[in-house]
Amino acid sequence: MVEYLKIFEVIVSVLLILTVLIQNKSVSLNLTNMSGGMAQIKKRWPEKVLHIATIVLWIIFILTAIALFVI
Repeated sequence: MVEYLKIFEVIVSVLLILTVLIQNKSVSLNLTNMSGGMAQIKKRWPEKVLHIATIVLWIIFILTAIALFVI
């Protein structure tokens, strides 16, 4: 059981790294370059899917790490 959890955690960590690396690099927190005022920034569906996938993979990674610590 522990070996399966370790393998699963490695797979999840690789997927998490890949989802972070393929996200858009031009997005920044610098709000001074925005020329339209302080409008709400909406993500298109590819960015939104990657954002949600990153959050889900992060939660799965944390849960498997806690499970491995407890076992």
